[in-house]
Amino acid sequence: MRADLEDLHQPYPLLALVGQPELKTALLLGLINPGVGGVLISGPFGVGKTTAVRSLLDLMPTLVRPPATSGGAPQREVMRLVELPLNARLEDVVGGINERVAIEQGRVLLEPGLLALADGNLLYVDEVNLLDAAVVDAILDAAAQGRTLVRRGPMTRLFASRFLLVGSMNPEEGELRPQILDRFGLRVWVAPLDDPMQRLEVYRRNQAFRADPAAFRMLYAPQTSALATELEAARAMLPHVTIPPAVEAQGMALVQALRIPSHRAEIALFEGARAHAAADRRSQVACEDLRRVAPLALRQRQSPHLEEHARRQAVEQGVIMAAIEQILER
Repeated sequence: MRADLEDLHQPYPLLALVGQPELKTALLLGLINPGVGGVLISGPFGVGKTTAVRSLLDLMPTLVRPPATSGGAPQREVMRLVELPLNARLEDVVGGINERVAIEQGRVLLEPGLLALADGNLLYVDEVNLLDAAVVDAILDAAAQGRTLVRRGPMTRLFASRFLLVGSMNPEEGELRPQILDRFGLRVWVAPLDDPMQRLEVYRRNQAFRADPAAFRMLYAPQTSALATELEAARAMLPHVTIPPAVEAQGMALVQALRIPSHRAEIALFEGARAHAAADRRSQVACEDLRRVAPLALRQRQSPHLEEHARRQAVEQGVIMAAIEQILER
């Protein structure tokens, strides 16, 4: 089920989505704590991936930005959803020269791209696996560094680019490169619903929404408003949430048991657990938080090929050290 583009100003309510608890949880954890490192949503066509992301428009938190001028008051604004077009060029994404100024005024003006416009907001990349490799690399670099450097000849300009990255894809159209996959903190597999009655309910709600979006949204307005308030409270609570050493040990034991090579695994696990505790209005992470977040944070992180490579390296290292001991340490 997908919301039509013309209904973006009246998005389908998140709480009206049938089933898909992992999908809802991952997106809400990302809103509470962008430190989870973004969310990747995988699934076949028509299971509600894009609809779910756009439904966050009703739940976006209020941001406090630094004053635009010295001595001015901080600016408060609602987080926005910035969508990256599939046909976006690298210059559209990173930024480049303002051609109108260059032609009319004869001077070079470097303008921000979509990454800079996404600063402080949610950047949604649909069909991320189909994007040009250079565009994907630019997005991931900005997500990791929190800034975008635009360089044209001798001129450079730096733009802040701190955003919550959400990507979606259909694996039937191709997989992501491992280094790209690793950049997403939480991963969700959105499977088609098995229960015929749930699928029928999807159809009924979809029809009701298309017939009268405003009336349908009103049915979920009280719940949506309450959830938005809870998210704001959780974001305020987050800086005060700590992880006890015993829970840290349990989390690291999970990572070690699964033989996960990337250190981003524990970052996503612990930051997701902190967000989960904050949503529950607790100042300490508990084992149950790890239990809820671990499938999202640790999915698709094992690397059999890398394990085999490491094994070969260990064998080679052993041969080298044996030769050193035999020949050089006589």
